[in-house]
Amino acid sequence: MLYREFGQTGWKVSAIGMGTWNIGNQWGEIDETAALATIHSALDNGVNLFDTAEGYGIPPGLSEQRLGRALMGIRHQTYIVSKIGSWGRRAGKTIPKISTDIVRLCAHACLYRLRTDWIDVMLCHEGDIEDPTIYLEAFEQLKEQGHIRVYGLSTKKFEVLKRFNVNNTCRVVEVDYSLLKRDPESHILPYCEEHGIAVLIRGPLAKGLLSGQYSSSTVFTDSIRSRWHEEENQQQKFERQIAKVERLKQAAKPGEEMTTAALRYVISHPVQPVAIPGAKSPEQAAINARAGDALLSAEERENLVRCLKSSPKPSDPGVIAAVS
Repeated sequence: MLYREFGQTGWKVSAIGMGTWNIGNQWGEIDETAALATIHSALDNGVNLFDTAEGYGIPPGLSEQRLGRALMGIRHQTYIVSKIGSWGRRAGKTIPKISTDIVRLCAHACLYRLRTDWIDVMLCHEGDIEDPTIYLEAFEQLKEQGHIRVYGLSTKKFEVLKRFNVNNTCRVVEVDYSLLKRDPESHILPYCEEHGIAVLIRGPLAKGLLSGQYSSSTVFTDSIRSRWHEEENQQQKFERQIAKVERLKQAAKPGEEMTTAALRYVISHPVQPVAIPGAKSPEQAAINARAGDALLSAEERENLVRCLKSSPKPSDPGVIAAVS
């Protein structure tokens, strides 16, 4: 595993971390034993950063609880990132963050579920926020009290990032970036490089599509990806993404997992991001972690992008149905 400087924090963080959204049952049922074994597999393969959020899981908070249990006794050897702002969002029961006290109470709830006295990175999970003042004030208070070490934002929008970093106190940004979603390369990643902001990459495998395991006939049944099949335009977008993945397979090295190429593409960006792919089994966690052993050259990255633009070849018509 390669380790790199994490922005201006002074920490040495694994190039591949682990996202824990997947171990909270929203991506299909996963029992406690499998969830903890998946986290331990990541640890055994060199991962030292774990990303979670107050709203991850069915019920909300389950991902934090499982991560906290898995890290008992070794918490000091790891870095934990959590996020506030999404509790109950998918059920339409979000807790409105209308005061610094509410943000602080949510942070203390995160600490409780994670069984820890401190959280290394706390992120605002409202990616469209217009006025981040309440979060900024609350995060500063939590930092002064020793409950969090640094703070930042999870967003897709450059203008939101600039508003949040108005006082140059944003230390970490989490952004959706992959071979299938390269727009952060235009503004967000250069901005982070210029300002010394550490970058976490969520969605580096495009919700699993870049594993190369699925076809246009795949039907997902988990609560996150099932929406891809709800309307004709969403299904068509899904099929276009699958066609792009088929073209990318042509550029993969013989014997190399498609997952490896996809993860190495994002961690090889000059801003030195940390990718946080999810996993639902020890085997998946190990494959993800092994991608952090090496980087791609600029030429190899460009070759992958060229494949996306090339004419597609006929793909395997095989069906993977009812994936959960």
